[in-house]
Amino acid sequence: MYVPFNELPGYSRVWIYQSDRRFSPNEEITISEELNDFCTKWVAHGNPLKASFRIEFNHFIILAVDETAAGASGCSIDGSVRTLKGIGAELGIELFDRTKIAFFTEGRINIHPIKDINALFQSGTFSASTITFNNLVADKSNFDTQWKTPVEKTWLAKYLPKNALSA
Repeated sequence: MYVPFNELPGYSRVWIYQSDRRFSPNEEITISEELNDFCTKWVAHGNPLKASFRIEFNHFIILAVDETAAGASGCSIDGSVRTLKGIGAELGIELFDRTKIAFFTEGRINIHPIKDINALFQSGTFSASTITFNNLVADKSNFDTQWKTPVEKTWLAKYLPKNALSA
């Protein structure tokens, strides 16, 4: 059953899908309609899941479920993945490419292939304080507090010039 995202408790499980490009306003409507329908009908072993989603920065889809009444199982998670893959195919967007990293600079999302990261830090395009996204946060509470984070607090810090990290 669909529940507004802000009504889900902090321990709700989350999955974050990063797009390879910005969603258009019409694409956001399509995504919202399809995910609202999916969340309304999402079940695990016949039990309705308390689920929701958000679209952030026109680039990210956050899917969440409160597992207190019923837990998301392998089959139900597979169903969510099929739904997201279907949306991606329908709209011509890639939501499963983990070789691209998102950064938040100058009020917008910039996506870069991982192979370019070292050069971007060495050139000063990005710094230790540049905001990036931890798309592996496990629950809504961590999504709220740790999803957006400075590069220096992530695995990307290894690409920073040696003098870039604060003591």
